[in-house]
Amino acid sequence: MASIVLRVRLISGDQLDVTFEEPQAADDVVIEHAVTALSGDNGTLRCRHGERVLVLYARGVAALEIAPRGAVL
Repeated sequence: MASIVLRVRLISGDQLDVTFEEPQAADDVVIEHAVTALSGDNGTLRCRHGERVLVLYARGVAALEIAPRGAVL
């Protein structure tokens, strides 16, 4: 299972680190899927923040930083 950590900067100025996982995929494919999913106004991405599952909506995202090998959550 490929897992990447996204540091999400929200339009409000807040930021949070979330984990996005996709079974049986390479890291570059997972990154492309995450970026593609959030590129449109109607895009959503199901992620984890610690033990919680959350849905990230594209309209609230200002920027993404990607760390394929683990940021601090």
